[in-house]
Amino acid sequence: MQSEELTAWLRLAMTPGVGNDSARRLLSAFGLPQAIFEQGTAALEQLVSPAQAKALKQEPPKLAEQLQATLDWLADASADAEGGTVRRIVTLGDADYPESLLAIEDPPLMLYLLGQVSSWPARALAMVGSRNPTPQGSLNAQQFARAFSSAGLTVVSGLALGVDGAAHEGALEGSQQCLEPLGLATIAVIGTGIDRVYPRQHRDLAHRIAQHGLIVSEYPLGTPPLAPNFPKRNRLVSGLARGTLVVEAALQSGSLITARMANEQGKEVFAIPGSIHSPQSRGCHALIKQGAKLVESAQDVLEELHWPAAPVSPSPLSTTPAPARDETGILEALGADPASLDALQARTGLPTATLQARLLELELDGRVARLPGGLFQRLVQA
Repeated sequence: MQSEELTAWLRLAMTPGVGNDSARRLLSAFGLPQAIFEQGTAALEQLVSPAQAKALKQEPPKLAEQLQATLDWLADASADAEGGTVRRIVTLGDADYPESLLAIEDPPLMLYLLGQVSSWPARALAMVGSRNPTPQGSLNAQQFARAFSSAGLTVVSGLALGVDGAAHEGALEGSQQCLEPLGLATIAVIGTGIDRVYPRQHRDLAHRIAQHGLIVSEYPLGTPPLAPNFPKRNRLVSGLARGTLVVEAALQSGSLITARMANEQGKEVFAIPGSIHSPQSRGCHALIKQGAKLVESAQDVLEELHWPAAPVSPSPLSTTPAPARDETGILEALGADPASLDALQARTGLPTATLQARLLELELDGRVARLPGGLFQRLVQA
């Protein structure tokens, strides 16, 4: 993209008071952004308000600064040379703009891309959920994403803590099992400028996504993590995928916003049921009551979407979570429902003798109850 063309797109995107809807009307009438700024005030006022027309006739503050930062970011290919990643900007007028986003109600004017930029995946599934999942919810997200990726699907999520991060991790693992990779392992749609990683804990994860997948942002470089941007970006998470799977979600959560947007976009919505005692499952149960498809396995989703699985390696990667270091970790691993010793061992990674000893301590402290059938139940403290 030439500097003059990039300048015009940035100017249109940065003009105060001119949102995506108004910008698309102007583009539809006049063509490329350069032509918009060549119009007189009277012509502009046929499509936008007088205040918007006036704003369009003035250069936005900090346009030159933003242009230089963007040009520097695009030119800094050396930062990504080792991983083979690419930096690119795709505009609404670009032939490479994803068709799936052209079909949504509010497609962004510009997309900043970092990663394996080739073609947009034909088979993609969004996975979203709680930032504070139960241990089982986190494990579900990772295992489902691994299964989808090993079947040749691209997993789309938002790089947030919790379910998002687990989904990205699982997708990266699954892509290594797929003998016939069909595209990107995973796509992370972020709510900041693409030159920022949020949360910071996912810096390494973001680096690996850029090497084996794609990071996407609609926000200008330098945009900090502003609260309104994250619900807004969810329309892109659902828009880039054929369907959306909600792993865990409270009744008031961004995951339900994504599910609603997917439904409005005519996409399939899936939900994993959970414990009736867990607040993180109530959102999924509400979705199922409203018509979302209940799924118990990755195969349920593949069959519903009529997607065959790709050949996979016969040696799956280990799914053992990090060992729980203390009693708090064991209590978190118990979750809301009774669990067997084998299940707790799989969740915590602790040796059997160590786990039994700590469970006995928790039982004596009145924080865990031993139930018939070899099950253990976490007790709610008054």
